[in-house]
Order: sequence, then C-alpha cells, then structure tokens
Amino acid sequence: MTERLIGQRPTLEDVALRAGVSKSTVSRVINGEPKVRAAVAERIREAVAELGYVPNQAARRLVTRRNNAVAVVVTEPQNRLFVDPYFDRQIRGIRQELVQHGAQPVLLFIEEHDDYARVCNFLGGGHVDGALLFSLRADDPLPDMVEQMELPAVFGGRPLPGSGHRSDVYTYVDADNRGGAREAVRHLVSLGRRRIATITGPLNQAAAIDRLDGYRDVLLDTPPHLLAEGDFTLQGGADAMALLLDQAPDLDAVFVASDLMASGALRILRERGRSVPGDVAVVGFDNLESIAEATDPPLTTVHQDIEEMGRLMARLLCDRTSQQPPQGGGPRPLPSVVTPTRLVLRKST
Repeated sequence: MTERLIGQRPTLEDVALRAGVSKSTVSRVINGEPKVRAAVAERIREAVAELGYVPNQAARRLVTRRNNAVAVVVTEPQNRLFVDPYFDRQIRGIRQELVQHGAQPVLLFIEEHDDYARVCNFLGGGHVDGALLFSLRADDPLPDMVEQMELPAVFGGRPLPGSGHRSDVYTYVDADNRGGAREAVRHLVSLGRRRIATITGPLNQAAAIDRLDGYRDVLLDTPPHLLAEGDFTLQGGADAMALLLDQAPDLDAVFVASDLMASGALRILRERGRSVPGDVAVVGFDNLESIAEATDPPLTTVHQDIEEMGRLMARLLCDRTSQQPPQGGGPRPLPSVVTPTRLVLRKST
C-alpha cells in the first residue's frame, strides 16, 4: 500500500482498502444506512478508528442537505444564563437530546432590536437544520421570521399571538402553567389564607400570563393592590414583594410565579419581620431544587420537568427535520406538547 504523506488526511478510499470493501459500502456505514452485515460494518468502523478517518462534512452536506447543527435562540441577556438555573436545566436537556441525534447546538442571543437581523441572517444562511426558540415576548417577530424562511422550529413555551401569527403553524413545548398555578392557589386557600397576593412574571410572556390566569381561576375578584409584576429575577421578586407589603400590609400568603423571584420575596419578608409560614405562606413555581431546598424555610413550589421539556423540544425538532418535505412547502408542524405539573410541599406553607 502506498504510504500517505505526513499530515495528509485519510480518505474514503483508504478506509475501503483497509476494510476490504467498496467505497459505497463504507459510505453506507458512515451515514448510518441499514443493509450492511454486522461483521462488515464492524470491520469498517475498526478501519475508520485505526486510520483516524473524519468524514468531509462539506461533501456530506451536499448529499444529505444536513448540517447536524441546531440553533438555540434565547431572547434574554447572556448573563441570565449564568444566574438563573432554569436556563441551565433547559439547555442541558436540549444538548443531551441533540447529542443522541448527532447534532450540535449553536447558542444565539437576542438582547437588542438590532440582534434580530444578525440572528435571522444566520438562521437563513443554511448553517443549521432548524431552531429551538424560547423566552419569546408578545409580538416577537421571530415566529414570523422562521416561518417565512421555512426553517423547522420548535418553541419553548406557547408563542403569544401577534401581528400575522397563526398558532396552528407552530410547534411548542410548554408546562401546564395555568393548572399548576391553580393548584398552588387552591392549596393556600385550603390552609385558611384569605389575603393571597401574587407576584407575576413579565406579562408580555405566555408563561406569566397563564400563571396569573390560574391564580385568577381561584380568586376571581382579587383587588389590584394584591398583584405585582416581576421579571423572573431574584431582584424582581424582592422589589415586587416590597411593593405588595407597602400596598397590602395585612396579606397572609403570596403565590410567586418563579422560584427565583420567590427567593427574593422571602428575603424581603425576613427583612420586614414577617415569619414564613406563620405570618405569610409562600408558594413558588419551577421546583428548582438548588433554590427551593436552599431557601429559609424550604420553598413549597410547583414542579415542572424543565430538563425533560428541553429534551422534548430537541426531539420534536429532530423528528421534524427528518421528515421528507411535502410538495409545495416545508415540513408540516408536529403536534405541540403540554407537560403536567404538580405541587411539591415544603416548609414555606
């Protein structure tokens, strides 16, 4: 066999020669195609390992029209990912599932209006097979943008309707936010609490709206001074709790729309001399153990399986990108998924 030049990459022909098979057989094994005998496939994989063969990705893309890369688009400041364990959980689930499908996540951030053009140029440039998008706000242009470029996409959370939005064309994964909030508030009512306030998330996001609706399903005529809007951050929860105590000093319970905000709320209650749950019972939402089990007292909260939701998003997208596109359009949207929630009781109620 002719010796290869030092530094020269092994080729498909080299693998075929080493394994004693044709190039087409090597190609079928590398591309995961069936109908190759197990013993032959194993011999080819051994030859690939011995030679250190790496497929030419550019050539493979010409044949498969796949990049094996998925955009993960987050409309949040980058520093949120380092302080909010929610995003860590979701991205961990996404990555775990993509790895199973041989795909690589590409993380993109939208923090300012100008970022939309940059991100959409990348998404439309043929660099990725699809996109996973979350933390969208009302009237966010991203859903319409990805629909117009016929890019397969799955949304983390229900996209809010906006100008030109058609909900039937979007696939999303969400938790039962309204049902979880309803269960939390019913629990507070069952404890005999009568002045139950709430700290919402930002009311231009579907999750925050749905959790407020669940609260209102139980408490139909809540006065406005028992509602305060937060922003799903620690400081946002602290600020909203301080405002509620100023407006309604006799409140005896609070449903908080995230564990991170609930942690900030508990800090303010301590500073104001309110005992939990003696004076004020507190329920959060998310069941992030790193927060809920570390608060003083440990936090009663609504559980949603954040990591599994990330995996479901990635799985749905991979299922969609593997579809053969029908004539006259891109892949059809797959059914959306709403995952169940449950109340986890700890010492804050």
